[in-house]
Amino acid sequence: MKTVRIATRGSELALWQARYVQGLLKEIGLDSELIIIKTQGDQIQHLSFDKMEGKGFFTKEIEEALLNNTADLAVHSHKDLPTAQPPGLVIAAVSDREDPSELLLIRKLAYDERAKFHVKKGAVVGTSSARRKAQLLSFRPDVALTDLRGNVPTRINKLREGNYDAILLAAAGVERLEIDLSEFMVERLDPREFIPAPAQGVLALQVREQDEDLRKLVSKLNNEAVSRVIGLERKVLQLFQGGCQMPVGVYAEYDDETELYRIRASRSQTWADRPVNVCLESKTYETLAQHTVDRINNVRPGAVFITREVNENSHFRNVLEGNGFTVAGRPLIETKLIPFSTLPACRWIFFASKNAVKYFFRQQPRLDGQKFGCVGKTTADALRAEGYRAEFIGSQADTRLIGKQFAARVGSETVLFPQAKGSMRSVQQQFVKKDQVVDLPVYETIQRNADAIPAADILVFTSPSNVEAYFEKHTVLSSQTVVAMGDATASALRKHSIHHPGMPDTFDEAGLARAVFVVAGR
Repeated sequence: MKTVRIATRGSELALWQARYVQGLLKEIGLDSELIIIKTQGDQIQHLSFDKMEGKGFFTKEIEEALLNNTADLAVHSHKDLPTAQPPGLVIAAVSDREDPSELLLIRKLAYDERAKFHVKKGAVVGTSSARRKAQLLSFRPDVALTDLRGNVPTRINKLREGNYDAILLAAAGVERLEIDLSEFMVERLDPREFIPAPAQGVLALQVREQDEDLRKLVSKLNNEAVSRVIGLERKVLQLFQGGCQMPVGVYAEYDDETELYRIRASRSQTWADRPVNVCLESKTYETLAQHTVDRINNVRPGAVFITREVNENSHFRNVLEGNGFTVAGRPLIETKLIPFSTLPACRWIFFASKNAVKYFFRQQPRLDGQKFGCVGKTTADALRAEGYRAEFIGSQADTRLIGKQFAARVGSETVLFPQAKGSMRSVQQQFVKKDQVVDLPVYETIQRNADAIPAADILVFTSPSNVEAYFEKHTVLSSQTVVAMGDATASALRKHSIHHPGMPDTFDEAGLARAVFVVAGR
């Protein structure tokens, strides 16, 4: 076969991607050469993406090169491609997926260990992505957003020069270029919390539909598993009729163990609006994208009561009130310290709640290099505020599954569990060797006055103790919907005939907010 002409943009990252594909083509016996093309997105540097007209800012001219036969194959960052292919062109293959996360690069003087995402209050953050702007403001409404354009090294240099306190970039691009980031603090944002662009981290190899020989050869490079999950992500984007400038984030996963597809999606009307976020799962691939879009479109705001304090910095409050909900919250229990005198010998310490962290460290224990595990990100953040980092963080709301994963990580080492008196011990029960588990009660719960709870359409229970305190004085009306923070809380609700509460997908405020949006969109 003749030498394959590869159309690519001329940025350092685009050239890396094209050369990477050249190497793959070489492995299947194809020689190639690069043809560098300047796109509209490369030429217009003074506007943010949401202010540019049309779609395909980084792809249109490259696709035209394929159509007019001045190139044979195009290498795209898949997230840049419009969801509809131009007539005559097809995606012959998609690459393996690099890390789809966002990186928040922070100048060291702007780093704050105690703040969400660890960037200081009022920081100037650079990004031109409407999706990144909308999501960042939902977590950190105090930051000042400033547009940031240019290729990856140019953007990082602008941060280095002090034009910003922090910038947001796709992890895949930074890591492909192997850029030294040692002068900055780097925060990797979990794609289950800060939702990436559909198909982020994936390369698309595009050819002419009629070029059957090349199409067949290139298809040998296709990663079918990646193709299916990003197919879900791009289908959601297509159903929203959005391009790469629309404030839509979608992240899909497939779980081999449960055989479930799971989608997390975030959509706002503009970058300045708070996003609606949902998480849905199904074994039925074909309808999941449509169900996700329908659930977001069908959200009807109402009054929410949650059994915890929700201050003005709360992401839960921010996104719900930004979408027309009213939010009230207060705990129906009090917590009281249980003192301990000595710390049992252990290699690991696992925390199942922020209160466990709080009351454990309040007693100034003498530690000896132990490793830490946490049930979720909120608990891990509380641990980090004490000056320690978790080496294991649960990423789901099923404590039994978290327990199995943690037990596998720990092996035969001894684990200490600071906990509430009378804890349900959902994580500990997943350990086969019971003698490696050491329980340490560090606090107890006491019911508070549960009178005068405001009227609510949606009740969110954050612990079994709060469930019991609520039902001492109240019942759940048929018109009310219930959300339970995890399986232990759901089990407590079943004792009061609440059998199918909404469930968050993660143990944090973002997971709780997604659960409320899901039940409000039924």
